[in-house]
Amino acid sequence: MSAHYDFAGYTVLVTGAAGGIGQAIVEGFARGGARVLAVDLAQQALQRLVQAQQALGHEVEAQCLDLADPQAISHCLGQLQRLDVLVHNAGHFPLTPFADIDPTLLRRTLAVNLEALFWLTQAALPLFQRQGGGCVLATSSVTGPRVAYPGLSHYAASKAGVNGFIRNAALELAPCNVRVNGVEPGMIRTPAMGNLGDPALNRQIAAGIPLGRLGEPADIAAAMLFLASDAARYITGQTLIVDGGATLPETLARH
Repeated sequence: MSAHYDFAGYTVLVTGAAGGIGQAIVEGFARGGARVLAVDLAQQALQRLVQAQQALGHEVEAQCLDLADPQAISHCLGQLQRLDVLVHNAGHFPLTPFADIDPTLLRRTLAVNLEALFWLTQAALPLFQRQGGGCVLATSSVTGPRVAYPGLSHYAASKAGVNGFIRNAALELAPCNVRVNGVEPGMIRTPAMGNLGDPALNRQIAAGIPLGRLGEPADIAAAMLFLASDAARYITGQTLIVDGGATLPETLARH
């Protein structure tokens, strides 16, 4: 990343940390000097990330956690003595035709993508209040708030809810000096893009993006680092679209 932010002395918690966007966020905060608690269900991938970061001299710790469990979230954050930045990046979005969405899938999607944001922020609030402030960041999406994608109605609904949370929580928590913001990624080159099907379709999508490429996890991490930094100290209740301009045209060119 070209920009460098100083997070020395910060404690940062990142969910969905074991790969893709989450891994890039962890790496960015760690390079900035923060102590990072990396949270994920993928225990082996999480341990590999932590070992690699510790080998670089960074202070990164692992926590295996099911974000669909409010009690587990409360217990996890209850062990912390300090928290400066909470990043809810974890997401659940198996590609599923609308007619095939069942209660189990919908509940899991809403629990991980949206409900966990409530419970994480509630659990972090006493720490923020004790410290005199804090920062909550969420990985939203252009899918739901801006555009639609076949097979992602459950995911789109959850991310539209995330944007609503960001605006309202920012208003309610401002008196506590807690800022709440988010990033809306477009199509990002991660292993999770396998959920969207044929790689040839991914190439077609990339060709229709005005900047001519899929996004990289580091592009989203850079936006998160900015929003967590003092450079964004007067920004709250906002989401930053990072999509290479994909949502700008009224229609995308067909290739």
